[in-house]
Amino acid sequence: MFESLLTDTTGVSISMTGVLISIVVALIAGGLISFTYMKTYPKGGYSQNFAMTMIMLPVVVAIIIMLIGSDVARAFSLAGAFSIIRFRSAPGEPKDIAYVLFAMAAGLSVGVGVYAYALFFTAILCLTMYGLSKTHLGKTGSDKKQLIITVPEDLEYEEALKDVFEKFTSYYALKKVKTTALGSLYQLTYDVAMKGTSGEKAFIDELRCRNGNLNINLMLSPDSGE
Repeated sequence: MFESLLTDTTGVSISMTGVLISIVVALIAGGLISFTYMKTYPKGGYSQNFAMTMIMLPVVVAIIIMLIGSDVARAFSLAGAFSIIRFRSAPGEPKDIAYVLFAMAAGLSVGVGVYAYALFFTAILCLTMYGLSKTHLGKTGSDKKQLIITVPEDLEYEEALKDVFEKFTSYYALKKVKTTALGSLYQLTYDVAMKGTSGEKAFIDELRCRNGNLNINLMLSPDSGE
């Protein structure tokens, strides 16, 4: 009855056995990806919702691919339907985007029926992601942070802050300047790499002396891997 229902409503001959096998394989692949995602983030640093999404995404993609089959018209209709969906989640890290594409590729492989290939490349890429995470490939000597500091409009901030940056940071770069408080203040955004975590308080204290004790925020950079 279920096989007849699927054939009549979609126009594509899909066996229930094939559907169940695809769902199970997609869940296994998604579970491996989700587990790797959690292991490649610092303890407590990952998103539970994202980890759950990594499990379900291969299943959803696999089901969509099975329903589309080789029907080009249905594929374009599906693309049009997805194009009107507005994703309101905050932009994630580049590594998160890689995991999304990874999960989609696993779902595509399962959807076209190459189960062994799907599990094989999922295992290989999971091991690769885990290995890259443990070797800290591309990690600099100190964590990059983002500094947001408010200064008066009459302060020559480039010269006033230069010696403080050279004293406490191994790297700094001005990324954005914007006016605030009706143009009476400037808000500066820097990328900085501290020479040592023990000097953060002294760094902020000296900046306060230069900017008239206005707002200062020192936080982990959004594109940091930690």
